[in-house]
Amino acid sequence: MKSTKTTALDLVKICYRVLDDKKAGEIAVLDVSEQSSITDFMILATATSEPHLRALRVELEKALDAGHVHLVGMETAQESGWMVIDAFDVMIHLFLAEMRERYGLERLWRDATEVSASKLTAVPAKKTKAKTPRRAAPTASRGKKRR
Repeated sequence: MKSTKTTALDLVKICYRVLDDKKAGEIAVLDVSEQSSITDFMILATATSEPHLRALRVELEKALDAGHVHLVGMETAQESGWMVIDAFDVMIHLFLAEMRERYGLERLWRDATEVSASKLTAVPAKKTKAKTPRRAAPTASRGKKRR
């Protein structure tokens, strides 16, 4: 059973932020909820080298662990150039450029909706209380007293 889309989108935002902070290239987020019965979002990102690929995975694991996200599985075959992290509602694919081009997941999921980076990085507006007009403080009467 999939969790709510809002929760999945929050998870996507966390992953996107980690990948962006760690200089992953060509980050793409696909909403596959209409095409897939097993996940809502796919995140695709490119690493510059095998060590960078491992570093991206480690940072994602730390962030997901801090968020108490249960990982369904992880495929991290050494020197394959492709790592997959399955967080149930979000599947994260980390590639070296050559592997990303070879497998072409963007082409495979071309019917999916790409989620814009601006939607993922937008800071939510703070809720403010409606201001109520301030009452003027009572003033002492001036002048002569009435009789």
